[in-house]
Amino acid sequence: MKKISTLCLLFIVVVSFGQRKYAANKYFSDYSYVKSAKLYEELFKRGDTSKLVVTRLADSYYFNNKTVKAETWYKKLFELYRKDTLQLESYFRYAQVLKSNGNYKESDKILLEFRKLNNIDSRGKKLIENKNYFDTFSKDKDAFRSIHNLSVNTKYSDYGAYVHNGILYFSSTKPKTFGKLEKKYHWNNQPFYNIYKADQVVFDNEKNINFTDIENETILKEVNSQYHDSNAIITNDGKTMYFTRDDFDGKKLKTSKRQVSQLKIYRADFVDSKWTNITELPFNSSEYSTRHPALSSDNKTLYFVSEKPGGFGKTDIYKVSIHEDGTYGNPINLGKEINTEGIEMFPFIGNDNTLYFSSNGHIGLGGLDVFESNLNALNEYNGVSNLGVPINSQKDDFSFYVNKEQKTGYFSSNREGGKGDDDIYSFIVNEKEKPCNVKIVGQVKDKVTNELLVGASVTLFDKNNLKVDSLRVGKDARFEFILPCNENYKLIGKSRYYKPDNQIFYTEGSVGVLNAKKMDLRLNDDFRYSDKLEMILNIKPIYFDLDKATIRPDATKELDRVVLIMNKYPEIEIRASSHTDSRGNDAYNQTLSEKRAISTREYIVSKGISASRISAKGFGENKLVNNCSNTIECSDDEHQKNRRTEFVVVKKM
Repeated sequence: MKKISTLCLLFIVVVSFGQRKYAANKYFSDYSYVKSAKLYEELFKRGDTSKLVVTRLADSYYFNNKTVKAETWYKKLFELYRKDTLQLESYFRYAQVLKSNGNYKESDKILLEFRKLNNIDSRGKKLIENKNYFDTFSKDKDAFRSIHNLSVNTKYSDYGAYVHNGILYFSSTKPKTFGKLEKKYHWNNQPFYNIYKADQVVFDNEKNINFTDIENETILKEVNSQYHDSNAIITNDGKTMYFTRDDFDGKKLKTSKRQVSQLKIYRADFVDSKWTNITELPFNSSEYSTRHPALSSDNKTLYFVSEKPGGFGKTDIYKVSIHEDGTYGNPINLGKEINTEGIEMFPFIGNDNTLYFSSNGHIGLGGLDVFESNLNALNEYNGVSNLGVPINSQKDDFSFYVNKEQKTGYFSSNREGGKGDDDIYSFIVNEKEKPCNVKIVGQVKDKVTNELLVGASVTLFDKNNLKVDSLRVGKDARFEFILPCNENYKLIGKSRYYKPDNQIFYTEGSVGVLNAKKMDLRLNDDFRYSDKLEMILNIKPIYFDLDKATIRPDATKELDRVVLIMNKYPEIEIRASSHTDSRGNDAYNQTLSEKRAISTREYIVSKGISASRISAKGFGENKLVNNCSNTIECSDDEHQKNRRTEFVVVKKM
């Protein structure tokens, strides 16, 4: 009887243990990370130290921004399974929490391990390229001052300030009616976000330093639902609001095929002093989230964040045109200059069209850092800069907003010293005179064909002919330099097979002026273009005697030059293209031209050039260089011009 009781008790324990693991996995897959962390920790204490349990325990704390506990469990994961195969993202997440907890040295070490395991991922590469990032980003550039924690912040999550006509809009998870039970979001066990508005005010403290805060806070009842509503922005004319909301149609919360409710962007119209006609945008999907709307300064482009397939990372920033009739274009990814394999979120476009956004993929000081990027002459965002302190910290910093004309701005952060989960901070833009710079942009092209010369070098020299900077252009053949105004410079563009091109210019202009510089290169003396714009070796024509395919003595000099050029450029491959005059029938001339092509090829191969680098083709009388066709009488000299061999470059570097 005692034995049976023991077996029953053991069975109950095993079943209970299995149920807890099932529940933990279910909570984790449903993004209920508070509950999954608790259950996984219980499982670990009861003896389940499997890689799955420890990984998900660490991830549960990571996704809920509990960085100290996340570090503890990632450390345990690496202690137990470092020699095993760990998920690559475990390396990245461990590096992130170490950084958020101030352990930059160990964070960099883990990220370098991540880089060795995946040398394609740009996140590891960016550390190699920015080894001194901590010192650089930690220097206060004095661009922002009077950082102030808003009085409206609570112990809950408050974030996302946006100002329109002196009214500040923000989002908060604080209960709408304290004391009453409200629905809670399973991810972090807080109430759902609601959109609020308040009056923006500027104060003077006892040191007579301006700072901004808000007062007269009210909730936007006509916009908020019983689920998440956040990230409100308003068009310049005040007639349209865009905001983020759960996939809720007013009656039912919709879910994806995986039973997950996604976020969508909605718009509302301001009619009779209230927001109405709430509709979702056409490029939303119930299978992935679309959120965080932002408007260009002219309101003709909407920027947003999405997890849609085909992106570069976890979440990417996109843009879409807003047409005059209220319809929308096709979403366009901002590209890998902006988006990484990690997270890019919370875009904001300043009045000068500067893009601000938060990312954990670009190298930064903490979890999410705020970055900026400027439009180039081709109307594309190019180059990313970290705003540094005091905007960025060890923790998450996001939802950046600035009005440089009014010299005010806001950002959100979960940094140490705050009042709650996420807090909204205001700042004042420092009134420093901006240095006058001119952005010089351009492309390197072939002067004749307009071909983009990928890999060309562009070098910049100052008025004393001292090298200032240099770069090698990429697939778009573009180059860009930012230079002080009112100075003399020289640009030199170089590319293999081409003569250098140079331009001397003066950077006359004001801040932000874009001057496009063309670098049009011509082929060097070893090459030229045929009448058909084929790149051919620049030699005198190889002529043949009438009805002959043998190499004439006067032709050997030019063929030897072919050999010299091929030795000079060992990567090129050529085609010996031989031609006849129009005398004789077509079939005969075709055969004769093929023999001439072969004889020239054999001569060049006999001089040591690999046979794989030169082919031979006869064209008969199909490509005459003059009008001496079958029905036209011509002199012997005119016919001689058609009996030739040219060497076409068919492959180059």
